[in-house]
Amino acid sequence: MTPEPEADPDASLMAAFGRGDGKGFEVLYARHKGGVYRYFLRSLREAGLAEELAQDVWTSVIRTRAQWQPDATFKTWLYRLAHNRLIDHYRRSNIVAFSALDADDRDGQDEAAEPAEHASLAPGPDEAAAQRIAARRVVHLVEGLPPAQREALLLQLEGGLTLEEIGAATNQGMETVKSRLRYALAKVRDGMRGYL
Repeated sequence: MTPEPEADPDASLMAAFGRGDGKGFEVLYARHKGGVYRYFLRSLREAGLAEELAQDVWTSVIRTRAQWQPDATFKTWLYRLAHNRLIDHYRRSNIVAFSALDADDRDGQDEAAEPAEHASLAPGPDEAAAQRIAARRVVHLVEGLPPAQREALLLQLEGGLTLEEIGAATNQGMETVKSRLRYALAKVRDGMRGYL
């Protein structure tokens, strides 16, 4: 089923890019580069390799721009490319399990400055330390998930994909995706007892 253009604003940008409009690519790249990079980084725990694989995905986007057909949303297609690139990496490396990223790592983008009116809402030192400890615990729990559950969770959290999009990106049925997410969230929630 082809998504409607108004339902997928990225589709018109990709179509324009396919016709030679470089601005379409610039907007798509700015919109999705952080999520794709973090997906690889949280899966691999190696910044250089994550950057390399992310660039491979964007190179694929550039290479296939003229042939791109909106048979799914752009985001679904993009994360399908990322998923396939990750699987290719694991096959070549004989790696079986996924891993995750330390919560303090960044994707290189500048964080938006906090508005002055919200500065008073910033946590104090004790609360900030507790938040960092809890964040590290979440990362540890995500890292310990079975690979299929971890990937579904990362596609939802980092990619912002819906259940349908995760299914399309990973070639899995809706019930399988729901089950993986449900188990992943339950394990993380159970592991966070006492931290919240």
